Amino acid sequence: MNTFLSYLAIAALFALVLLPAVLGFARERRIDRELREARRNGEAASPPGTTGAARPVPATRRPHLRSWARV
Repeated sequence: MNTFLSYLAIAALFALVLLPAVLGFARERRIDRELREARRNGEAASPPGTTGAARPVPATRRPHLRSWARV
């Protein structure tokens, strides 16, 4: 009986450590699916003459400002 409880405790700890990774993976898949669906619906709904009319400007990274702690 003691061996069974040890295995059960190890399995519970393993599940506890693995749970955030599994939840994050499921969330990423859901976001990817929503983005794919939005892209598909956006291409179908756009008028034929406006496909290349307006493109978003890519964001540029601001230079890292030095912190007061790292002089």
